[in-house]
Amino acid sequence: MDINIKAIHFDIAEKLTAFINKKLERVARHNPAITTADVSLKVVKPETAMNKQAIVKVLLPQEEVVADKTADTFEEAVDLCLEAIERQLEKIKNK
Repeated sequence: MDINIKAIHFDIAEKLTAFINKKLERVARHNPAITTADVSLKVVKPETAMNKQAIVKVLLPQEEVVADKTADTFEEAVDLCLEAIERQLEKIKNK
């Protein structure tokens, strides 16, 4: 699985990159059909408490699953996105 992480208008910390890779690897273990995962991170203006946005797009051979969440931290936003992705993948699997 290819993992692409894009930080828009800021420099991403190595710790955050490692966190995202670990979480995506866990999702990929449950769904081996995943070919690519794209993660976009950005800080939403104005500077308020809930201003960290994560968009996670997972590509399967025949489908594309996307989740977009905003939270207090990037880790929390990525966790929320991956929960939504897992629910969508479960629905696809049960079709």
